[in-house]
Amino acid sequence: MTDDTGSALAPIVVFAFNRPDHVQQTLSALAACAEARMSDLHAFIDGPKSLLDKRKVRQVHDVARAASGGFRSCSIVTRPVNVGLAENIITGVSRVIGDRGRVIVLEDDIVVSLDFLKVMNAALAEYASDTRVWHISAHTIINDTSAPDAFFFWRVMNCWGWATWADRWAHYARDPQRIVDSFTPDDIHAFNLDGHYDFWSQVLANARGDIKTWAVFWYATIFLNKGLCLNPKLSFARNVGFDGTGVHCGSDLSFQEGQDLNPGGVFIAPAEVAEDREMVEKVKDHYRAAAAVPRRRNYTPKILRNMKLPAALRRGRRK
Repeated sequence: MTDDTGSALAPIVVFAFNRPDHVQQTLSALAACAEARMSDLHAFIDGPKSLLDKRKVRQVHDVARAASGGFRSCSIVTRPVNVGLAENIITGVSRVIGDRGRVIVLEDDIVVSLDFLKVMNAALAEYASDTRVWHISAHTIINDTSAPDAFFFWRVMNCWGWATWADRWAHYARDPQRIVDSFTPDDIHAFNLDGHYDFWSQVLANARGDIKTWAVFWYATIFLNKGLCLNPKLSFARNVGFDGTGVHCGSDLSFQEGQDLNPGGVFIAPAEVAEDREMVEKVKDHYRAAAAVPRRRNYTPKILRNMKLPAALRRGRRK
């Protein structure tokens, strides 16, 4: 099936700001996928905060323009002012998905495997009409190298390379107080992966105005609608941004250790569209183990890449 542009593949949206070297890595990895030349690329580059940013934003634009030949088409939007990551992503995804009905999303510090586009498009096609499935993730903390073709469903979304459909994204709302008011104590416990990871603190931080993020509200939207998120057992994407260059993520190269990329997996749909209890327990085991490891060596990935807390809150939050 093709959309109104004649493309059978989902458009790719890349969000960037002031890190040209990272954007280069992201776009080079994408262009290496066989499906890139049949895919439309949309780059949304946030505006500068300072004079130094102006030069770097121009460099990011130049990198995107130079990479455009590797794709079916390329659209570059450079924001005239800095709108922030949350606003850039929310409006950018909404703009592209409204025209095309589906979208594949990356930020400027995500590097993907050669089969990333193949797998994401296959999963988008498989569940296009199945509204039990709301989100497709490319990254996982499980990273089972013995299962390159295996996928599982669970409740939590991961945004280190992801995809969704317009009819599901249409429900998205960044409304912290509504979430605070509507969640029961039982909801909060389940939202926190039965008490194994404190996602809820990020909702509260948004409600207080301490931070402005987007991804925790996409997770909350999925959760409230009893949606499921599809994850691979071996990652097709990894984050290379924990090198001190990001606005929020700081410097911690341990986040990039152990993130093997899938060397050649294909998409095989799980037998059942339901949360995989065995895999959920494995994720919980990861968090139990991570809680016992000193923070600086703790490979607890940012499952919600943009649900970042200020440094003071990060230091006070137990993993």
